[in-house]
Amino acid sequence: MDNKDTYLLNFKGYNFESPLVDADFLENLDDFEIRDDDVFIITYPKSGTIWTQQILSLIYFEGHRNRTEDLETLDRIPFLEYNIRKTDFLNRPSPRLFCSHLPYYLVPKGLKNKKAKIVYVYRNPKDVMTSYFHFSNVLVTLEAGNDMEHFMKRFLDGNVVGSRWCDHIRGWYEHRHDFSILFMMYEEMKKDLRSSVLKISRFLEKELSEEAVEAIVKQSTFQNMKSDPKANYDDILKHEIGKRTDEGHFLRKGTVGDWKHHLTVEQNERFDKIFQRNMKDLPLKFIWDLNEEL
Repeated sequence: MDNKDTYLLNFKGYNFESPLVDADFLENLDDFEIRDDDVFIITYPKSGTIWTQQILSLIYFEGHRNRTEDLETLDRIPFLEYNIRKTDFLNRPSPRLFCSHLPYYLVPKGLKNKKAKIVYVYRNPKDVMTSYFHFSNVLVTLEAGNDMEHFMKRFLDGNVVGSRWCDHIRGWYEHRHDFSILFMMYEEMKKDLRSSVLKISRFLEKELSEEAVEAIVKQSTFQNMKSDPKANYDDILKHEIGKRTDEGHFLRKGTVGDWKHHLTVEQNERFDKIFQRNMKDLPLKFIWDLNEEL
């Protein structure tokens, strides 16, 4: 284990958010007991984690759907490796829902029995990097992004929480047969949320009425989430993690193609070269702009 600096803790080649992670928990993660009906949302940071938390929370919890229960998303679907509220995972009732940014080789080995399910959400990496750049300038637990040129170098070199984006997605995709896993594209979810909700619920073997589907879709739109304190993490950011200024939110824009407003032509070309070199033989599709056809 290598505690590189104030911000990053490197464990088995992967960078964790040092102020929020429990090193002892990581040491025993491989043997964390997995139940057959556990469900994991797995993402690289800034790829739609909170959005997917909201969708799964609405699929699983009728009290969330009909607003009869006042529970924050983080309590319904806690982070496995960043248990900031010290949730007692072992005594949680089934089905347990978790979210995580872990790479494939660090998840508990019980996930390989293919009973527990994983929803893996991926997003085009230019928008991931742009969102991450803004986010790192908000959170006190992340190294500030400064300017995009410096941040882009750190991002591409993997000197960020989550390490290299391409290693994360490649690792999960190339080892997909070891798990019960559904790959969802962020941009497809943006374009057709209803179909995405149905696809996820089918994978999770959850029967939903037409009324339930409509409620899930409505409450999972970006605008609704941004104004819902149970879903938008703003209070958690302010009181439990820490912000640099009063500006900035966990949910910023949630758009596709925002990278065009932040990358120069030269930076974009450089990014493309690195992307092609690392991802050319991976059959996953990527959408860089919602004007493109899915």
